Amino acid sequence: MRVLLLGSGGREHALAVALLRDPNVTDLLVAPGNPGIAALTRTLPLALGSIDAIIDLAKGENVDFVVVGPEAPLVAGVVDALAAVGILAFGPTAAAARLEGSKGFTKDLCAEFGIPTAAYARFTDPDRARAYVRNHARPTVIKADGLAAGKGVVIAASAAEAEAALNDMFAGSFGTAGASVVVEAFLAGEEVSFFALCDGSRALAFGSAQDHKRLGESDTGPNTGGMGAVSPAPGLDAALEARVMGEIIEPTLRAMAARGTPFRGLLFAGLMITADGPKLIEYNVRLGDPEAQALLPRLKGDLLAWLLAAARGDLADTSIRFGDEVALAVVLAAQGYPALPLRGTEIRDLAEVAALPGIQVFHAATRREGPRLLADGGRVLTVTALGPTPRDAQRQAYRAVDRIDWPEGFCRRDIGWRAVAREPEA
Repeated sequence: MRVLLLGSGGREHALAVALLRDPNVTDLLVAPGNPGIAALTRTLPLALGSIDAIIDLAKGENVDFVVVGPEAPLVAGVVDALAAVGILAFGPTAAAARLEGSKGFTKDLCAEFGIPTAAYARFTDPDRARAYVRNHARPTVIKADGLAAGKGVVIAASAAEAEAALNDMFAGSFGTAGASVVVEAFLAGEEVSFFALCDGSRALAFGSAQDHKRLGESDTGPNTGGMGAVSPAPGLDAALEARVMGEIIEPTLRAMAARGTPFRGLLFAGLMITADGPKLIEYNVRLGDPEAQALLPRLKGDLLAWLLAAARGDLADTSIRFGDEVALAVVLAAQGYPALPLRGTEIRDLAEVAALPGIQVFHAATRREGPRLLADGGRVLTVTALGPTPRDAQRQAYRAVDRIDWPEGFCRRDIGWRAVAREPEA
């Protein structure tokens, strides 16, 4: 089957590796891709913001199936547009992608269908929002309603911090995404990322991971797009997974179907495991980044068959398998991230590191300048190690990281710390 994968980040690099392992993928095209993907398969220039350009490319290359990596094309309706010209795609329609495109939409859905989540209020009026946060308990969570590349969330410890966050969002710091805001009660507990493959009426668990959103060690500093991940998520046992499926994922599928917008694709539930059980923080409608770089190396079997079954609405009699290994993914970012990352610095010794046993290196924001590999964004690389235990995977990952010659890059040194802390003493 001739497959087109849309995207250019570490998530798409991990997807490309997984798809190329599938013998049913006769030809994989990736647009626009990145230098790491280009070393594996053909990449094509493409403006992901243009649905017309995506349609023209898919038709011109006689593509059988399109896999959509990032969220923006999904929210913009690329799956609908591809269906209109007879091309099957993996991902939700625009109506179903509102689960990620509008945090307020998802909160309202949870309230209507009894899906456990934090108490909340929605605002488009700055004065009403400020009055609300002055009279509610802290910490308070302030969220831009729309897409903000994983950065439109502020946990405010005081009313002053909450008001400052509101002022920032309403002033346009996240563009139109902040024209409406959601104010939530703070949930205490441990965050995990849970994935489910959905065909509109059925859902199959598709693994778990634990992201590390904060910039600094011990989860300090500003939120980022993610500084690393470990899979499976520590503490998410079979009993908790069954609760997540029964209390959150399956009710969401029923709710979306009842509204006439069935969800097909990959549903990514950001969860807080509280003393009262799992609660939904927010939904994404695609694989996470860096979670994909930890999750997909553990996948056993043919990815294409599962994606096709979900897209065709037929996950019956399908089972998904993951290995018993632990995968730990460390993100290397450019100095200055997340504010103003330093671009154009050279990265050396990457090929030697990628050849190490049990190590995979995924590109996210790199570019080639002749023979030189240069950093070209904030989160630049992800180094993933597989090991029998979290501690072993962590040790291998950082050994690999330390062999990369890139003085202008940095990483957190404690990715997987919760999983390691749960390990019994040797």
